[in-house]
Amino acid sequence: MYTLRRWWDRNGIRLGLIVAAIACSWAIRQTQGAAIFELYQFLTRPFANLAIPSEPTKDVLTQELQQRLAELESQNRQLRELVGYTAEQPNEGIVAPVIGRSPDHWWQQIILGRGSQDGIRVGAIAANGGIVGRVTEVTAHSSRVLLISDPTSQVGVTITRSRFMGYVRGQGANRVIMEFFDKVPDVRPGDVVTTSSISRRFQPGLPIGIVESVNLNKSPAPEAVVELSAPISHLEWVMVYPLPQAAADPTNLSAEDEPQESNALSQPSGSQSDNSDSQSRGEGF
Repeated sequence: MYTLRRWWDRNGIRLGLIVAAIACSWAIRQTQGAAIFELYQFLTRPFANLAIPSEPTKDVLTQELQQRLAELESQNRQLRELVGYTAEQPNEGIVAPVIGRSPDHWWQQIILGRGSQDGIRVGAIAANGGIVGRVTEVTAHSSRVLLISDPTSQVGVTITRSRFMGYVRGQGANRVIMEFFDKVPDVRPGDVVTTSSISRRFQPGLPIGIVESVNLNKSPAPEAVVELSAPISHLEWVMVYPLPQAAADPTNLSAEDEPQESNALSQPSGSQSDNSDSQSRGEGF
C-alpha cells in the first residue's frame, strides 16, 4: 500500500494529463472541433467589431450608390424622352496628340498631330475629361485648337443643379469666369457646369468644370470662378469630336467665323501675328 501511494504521488499527475489528453482527442474527433471553434469565437468576439466592418461597409455603400446612379440615369432618360431631347453626345472621336504649344500662347492654343486626312474639320470639339476647345485651323496632317482658357473664348453654359445659365470666358489659366444672365442666380461652390442648350458651337451637356467660388455682388452681373475639368496646363492628347450640327449650319456662322483650312500651321510671332490671330480666334457662344 505504501509503495502504491509513492508511485501515485510520483506519476499521478502525468497519468491524469495523459487521460485528459486522450479524452480531449476523443471529444475533438467526435465533435469535429466544434468545441474549439466555439471557444475561439467566444474569445475573439470582443475584438471582432474592431477589425471587420470597414470593407463590408464600403462594399454595401458602393453597391447602394451604383443602384442610385442607375436609377437616376433611368429617370434622366425618361425625362429626355418626355421633353423631346434629341441632342446626343458625339460617340466617335479621333485621338490626337498635342505636338506643339508655344510658351507665349500656352493658354491660348495648341497644335495637334492630326488633320483633315484624319477626318478633323474646322469647328470640331476637342476634349479631355472636359471641353478643351475648338478646332480653328486645319491642314492635311495637323490642326490648331483654340483653348477654352483663351481670353477671347466665350462658351454658353448652365449650372446643372439649378439650370441657371450664363457664359464662361477664358482667363489664361486653368480657371474660367462664368458670368450669369440672372441677377440672383442659384449657384454655390461645388456645382457642376456644362454647356447649355442655347450654345451654337457646342452640344448641350458637355462638361466644363466645377464652381470654385461665387461673387453675387459683382457688377454688372454675378460671377463665379469655375475650375476646368480638362487638364489645360499639361495636355498631352485630346479627343476630337465631329462638328456639332448647330455650328455646321452656315446660318450660325458670321463672316469672320467662316471655316478656313491652311496649308501650314506655325506658331504666331510678333505684334502683327498676334493681332490677326486674335481676330481669327474670336469665339462666340
